[in-house]
Amino acid sequence: MEIIIHARHATLAEDFREIATEKLQALNRFSVLIESIKVEVLLEENPRHGKHAHQVTLTTHGAGPFLRAQGSSFNDLAAFDDAVKSFELQIRKAHEKSKDVGHDSLRKRA
Repeated sequence: MEIIIHARHATLAEDFREIATEKLQALNRFSVLIESIKVEVLLEENPRHGKHAHQVTLTTHGAGPFLRAQGSSFNDLAAFDDAVKSFELQIRKAHEKSKDVGHDSLRKRA
């Protein structure tokens, strides 16, 4: 899985790339085919956004399901965590759909 990190109007924390790579690589446990993930970090400079000034968007590209998750919070790592939670739920759902479910109990009744 290729991970592309892109920052717009923001400077990333020193350890952000390492943490992001580690958390996204952990999602391989669901065995859903994902070629690449684009992580986009945006800092909204408008002071009215306050606690939601940092926005992170995760988007998949290539083979496999198209997934997109967004998170916003007071810093880039917290926003990334929000986005990863949503992203993980989507991957888990795709993983569950791909399982072969044999409804034997339903077939025996007929």
